[in-house]
Amino acid sequence: MMPELLPELPPQALPPGKRVYFASDFHLGAPDAETSRERERRIVRWLDEAAKDAAAIYLLGDIFDFWFEYRHAIPRGFSRLQGKLAELTDGGLPITLFTGNHDMWMFGYFTQEMGIPIMRAPVSQRIGNQLFHIGHGDGLGPGDFAYRRVLKPVFGSRFTQWLFARLHPNLGIGLANSWSRRSRIQNGAADAKYFGEDEWLLVYCREVEKRQHHDYYVFGHRHLPLDVAVGPGSRYLNLGEWVNYCSYGVYDGNELVLREFTSDVAR
Repeated sequence: MMPELLPELPPQALPPGKRVYFASDFHLGAPDAETSRERERRIVRWLDEAAKDAAAIYLLGDIFDFWFEYRHAIPRGFSRLQGKLAELTDGGLPITLFTGNHDMWMFGYFTQEMGIPIMRAPVSQRIGNQLFHIGHGDGLGPGDFAYRRVLKPVFGSRFTQWLFARLHPNLGIGLANSWSRRSRIQNGAADAKYFGEDEWLLVYCREVEKRQHHDYYVFGHRHLPLDVAVGPGSRYLNLGEWVNYCSYGVYDGNELVLREFTSDVAR
């Protein structure tokens, strides 16, 4: 049962002239190494542009099409993104990373190496003078029944993670990459369809809103950029993804809006 008050992070200050940026579903690694690498370069350019006036950056999951941290190994590649994240956090820019259904097997690497906190469930946070509810979006609302009841508990169990860690990285990561080729981002033309009042994340937002008012609900996972009214003074924004849209959210202290990174300008 959903609690009356949801987990809340400490407030995020928003000084004058600063903005907060949100992005999700980079799916690095899909559909192939060459395409992914070019997308990674674009994401790094976006981070460079956003950092010019960012008070904070939130990455809302499925940053990688697959991720598993062995004790002494991580998936090959993605060095440009990791280097940029380390550079930004070393410079004092707060970055928060949420796990998604494709990269839920993040453990301590990003926190230990880059000082980036990992969020595994939706949280509420006051940013400036408005209250946000933020998460990846997997397993919420009336959709994703099989994933919520079967796959997520299995993949989220410590025993499953322990078993997978017993596989040699060449085998484990190879198997996972084969599995990810069947993911929605690579075969998901249906993601372009909007389901109106039956959008399951919108249903979830409205259920939360009955218990606690939020000015904004921000999620990924859906792969379709959306900006929909939840109720009076409350909106649900889905950030879309970066395989087709390169979309992101930016909040200036007054309004959260969706943008598309098409000209290497993030504002």
